[in-house]
Amino acid sequence: SMPFSVHQHLHRRSMPVDERDLRAALPQGELSGLVRCTSYSPGEAHRESWASDSSDSVISSGSDSDNNLYKVILLGEHGVGKTSLARIFGGVEDCADAEEAGNTYDRSIIVDGEEASLVVFDIWEQDDSQWLQNHCMKMGDAYIIVYSVTDKVSFEKASELRIQLRRARQTEDIPIILVGNKSDLVRSREVSVDEGRACAVVFDCKFIETSAALHHNVKDLFEGIVRQIRLRKDSKEDNARRMANTKRRESIGKKAKRFLGRIVAKNNKKMAFKAKSKSCHDLSVL
Repeated sequence: SMPFSVHQHLHRRSMPVDERDLRAALPQGELSGLVRCTSYSPGEAHRESWASDSSDSVISSGSDSDNNLYKVILLGEHGVGKTSLARIFGGVEDCADAEEAGNTYDRSIIVDGEEASLVVFDIWEQDDSQWLQNHCMKMGDAYIIVYSVTDKVSFEKASELRIQLRRARQTEDIPIILVGNKSDLVRSREVSVDEGRACAVVFDCKFIETSAALHHNVKDLFEGIVRQIRLRKDSKEDNARRMANTKRRESIGKKAKRFLGRIVAKNNKKMAFKAKSKSCHDLSVL
């Protein structure tokens, strides 16, 4: 899986992009020091990653008023790799200041030929604040729920978080991707791919396995969350055009296999479940 690429230096802000939301909800005086936000601007190169490969531009967003700027919240147990995934997205995991870089990352990326601006919040464990966690459940445009494939307990916790999120956003169709991280640790695996898929089908969300250590599928994850947001927010015409462009890039063999799979699944409940569990891997469709 192709890694991210960033040519930039760190620029630290003291407030998150949605600081007005936090100011309105927090008691007077409690905002100071709650969240440090890292944003980026072109400059000194730290390392090669996905920007140079996909013509992505790096942004430094000073306002939350842009309707095309989407807030993505990382949820999950301690130690599952949320921060590693966020830092790869931000392009700072290899830099000397990574430990002090902050926990909110904003950048602009190119997905399917169109620019999208994301703000990724790694604040779920910021200070064990119940208020902050409740606010996380309500402020996101999309969610990434992370567990470690080497830790069954973290997988069970991911299921609990999905239930909490459903309760908090009952009437909303929020994009959610369930992520099994640390897929490179084969000998330590406690959660199979099939278990992850089945969980995603039950909770009606998308699923992908990643390895932050190897940067495997990390780019696909963040591009996928953009596609899931667009499918819900943009017009049917815009999404149909994007889908047509994607299908044009598919080989004839892949198209035929997908078509036959749909026919077989219609006549077999077990096959239908299997087909749905496979489609939860496809982050370009609902």
